[in-house]
Amino acid sequence: MNFLDIAKEEARIAMSKGEVPIGAVIVKDDIVISKAHNLKETLKDATAHAEILAIRKAAKFLGDWRLKGTEMYVTLEPCSMCASAIIQSRISKLHIGTFNKDMGACGSVINLIDDRQLESFLNVNWLYDEECSNLLMKFFSLKRKINKNKLL
Repeated sequence: MNFLDIAKEEARIAMSKGEVPIGAVIVKDDIVISKAHNLKETLKDATAHAEILAIRKAAKFLGDWRLKGTEMYVTLEPCSMCASAIIQSRISKLHIGTFNKDMGACGSVINLIDDRQLESFLNVNWLYDEECSNLLMKFFSLKRKINKNKLL
């Protein structure tokens, strides 16, 4: 199993809880040091995105907020909050499963990660993984059906 597969498994866990299916994994020296999925609805916390939760766990595991030498695998392009947290935590490389056409902050809508004024030097690897896209499409399709049935 590769690291993106672990992130996708986290996304599936999120979906099973009624959360937007996004998963994140942080790796150091080819060892998973944290993994997380969205818990925004569960925790009633706007900051409980997969990336933020994974960063918190990794910082606790390493005993430092600086996550130098780590890589993050995430199923969906991070939003501006998460991209900023990734930059602040000094993650070295970001692997993105699919783009976020609504809130993407790594190039799709805005690009925080390649902004020299922010002194962000994050190496990004776009994976364009079809399953990451399909998980999101399936989730929102089901959500629309449920909402439509509530109106009837």
